[in-house]
Amino acid sequence: MSTSRAQWLAQTPETALEPDLPICDPHHHFWDRAGDRYLLDELTADVGGGHNVVRTVFIECHSMYRAGGPEELRCVGETEFVQGIAAQSASGQYGPTEVAAGIVGNANLMLGAAVERVLEAHRAASGNRFRGIRFSCAWDGSPEIAPGSTNTPGMLADSRLRTGFAVLAKMGLSFDALVYHTQLGELADLAAAFPDATIILNHVGRPLGVGPYAGRRDAVFADWRAGMAALAQRENVLVKLGGFGNTISGYDWHRRDVPPASAELAETIGPWVMHCIEQFGPERCMFESNFPVDKASYAYTVGWNAFKRVTGGFSESEKAALYHDTAARAYRLE
Repeated sequence: MSTSRAQWLAQTPETALEPDLPICDPHHHFWDRAGDRYLLDELTADVGGGHNVVRTVFIECHSMYRAGGPEELRCVGETEFVQGIAAQSASGQYGPTEVAAGIVGNANLMLGAAVERVLEAHRAASGNRFRGIRFSCAWDGSPEIAPGSTNTPGMLADSRLRTGFAVLAKMGLSFDALVYHTQLGELADLAAAFPDATIILNHVGRPLGVGPYAGRRDAVFADWRAGMAALAQRENVLVKLGGFGNTISGYDWHRRDVPPASAELAETIGPWVMHCIEQFGPERCMFESNFPVDKASYAYTVGWNAFKRVTGGFSESEKAALYHDTAARAYRLE
């Protein structure tokens, strides 16, 4: 992160609310890109802001793939890379947080049955930390919302993907689902076809606020609300509550002279978060940082303060589930 961005975030300092509440952050990334580095030192600085983050889960972000070898196995380089960071953290020299206690990698489910070789390679490279994959199926027809290079419409129903998904489920591995709010019905169909598989929806289903969806917040919310209510009927689906700082949300906090404080964030994200909790229950919801992606819009301490403001009236058992236990159970960290 650039010095200017760090200075921008520092304009909204906050003290952590409920600092003793244990947190499992189930969604963050590591990368080292030109002019953009987020590694253990950067994460340690963020989690050191006062919240009690006891463990984290790394989620794939196409980082440090192998430069050679079979194309389908190059993604294993990311697990090798993160396993090294996890070993650093386990030394105890970087604070009490157990960083990357779980690793979620990438594998191309369109390989069908052949994906098993890739999943086994991830397991072998992970020091027993590999928990599942995220294979993006996010797609939208608008040219203003660029799809991933491997994404095509209707991927979740493709027979090749479902053959690969069956292998994933058979191996007891979870699936982090990265889709847009317009695809929630497709994800519900996949969940119905594999009722024993653990599916973890990322970023409350990524409700869009840019391109053709800009200026249509109420309509998007109504469509998203209906999609989430239907998806909640699939008991094998869990939801990550976060991702609001991604610029695709259309809130444009990143364009402000001063970043938002947690009270404003809580007011904005409250309706989205509460609908998820009402539909899925705390035992199927988990808060996430989505750092450093959401760092474009607010600081780590501020983001978790916003979550805690939304759940201020919840019981201790409900908070335990939302902030730690659901994630620990979903990623088998207990």
